[in-house]
Amino acid sequence: MQNIVVFGAAGQLGQCLKKVAADRAIENIFYLSSVEGNILDADVINTAFQKYKPTFVINCAAYTAVDKAEDEVEQARAINKTGVANLAAACKSYNATLIHISTDFVFNGDIPHPLSEGDATAPIGVYGLTKLEGEEAIAAVLDKHYIIRTSWLYSEYGNNFVKTMLKLGADRDLLKIIADQVGTPTYAIDLAACVLDIISSAKENYGIYHYSNEGVASWFDFAKAVFDISNTNVKVLPIGTAEYPTKAKRPAYSVMNKAKIKSTFDIEIPYWRDSLVVCLNVLLSNK
Repeated sequence: MQNIVVFGAAGQLGQCLKKVAADRAIENIFYLSSVEGNILDADVINTAFQKYKPTFVINCAAYTAVDKAEDEVEQARAINKTGVANLAAACKSYNATLIHISTDFVFNGDIPHPLSEGDATAPIGVYGLTKLEGEEAIAAVLDKHYIIRTSWLYSEYGNNFVKTMLKLGADRDLLKIIADQVGTPTYAIDLAACVLDIISSAKENYGIYHYSNEGVASWFDFAKAVFDISNTNVKVLPIGTAEYPTKAKRPAYSVMNKAKIKSTFDIEIPYWRDSLVVCLNVLLSNK
């Protein structure tokens, strides 16, 4: 029996993993609360490993408040680097494989072509820097790992761009959305399915992989699609990043090349707008 343990299970991706695993009737998967799965406490981690005896550990725990990270550097680093290092060390001790979720923010956004796993990293903010430090902490101690960089996650769960747009679109007549930051929206249900596909493949092609939905969009394109698909009557105007200053800089271009993960694990990745339709159908049917 291969046991799977999910850290950060209460977050968006953790909840998506729970749904996909239930749909697939996967029973040997355990979802840890922030108390039972506190990645900052090595003793707590050790207790969890002794209890659940994981073959695979999926780490969804992360500090993801991009702007707040600029002021809360040590807190971001504790979760995104130190906590990840703790998990990697435990996985090594217990001979478990770690699947860790990282981000497109490890890149600076200046390279105008889809980013491959081997492209140079150069984060431009604290969030991206601490996530990169987490990647490096894993690679330093643990061979049996998959690091999956993803982007622009949304789903029916948690707080995310799609749910924010639906709320704002219902309350306002006009919205101004950034049009000069380009990437790819990723439906967290699709990412969860990919993670479980990697486990079920039984392959040992460890390393860094990129996963997002297919296609390219700006935040303006993304918002416009949310409103078009949901028949929300709101006017949307494109603006430049300079017109909406934020504490942290964002990559201007972070489209990722997914050829490696598709060929290695024989995975078909849905087009971003098709997955958005699926998510919105669920959200709107639950209203």
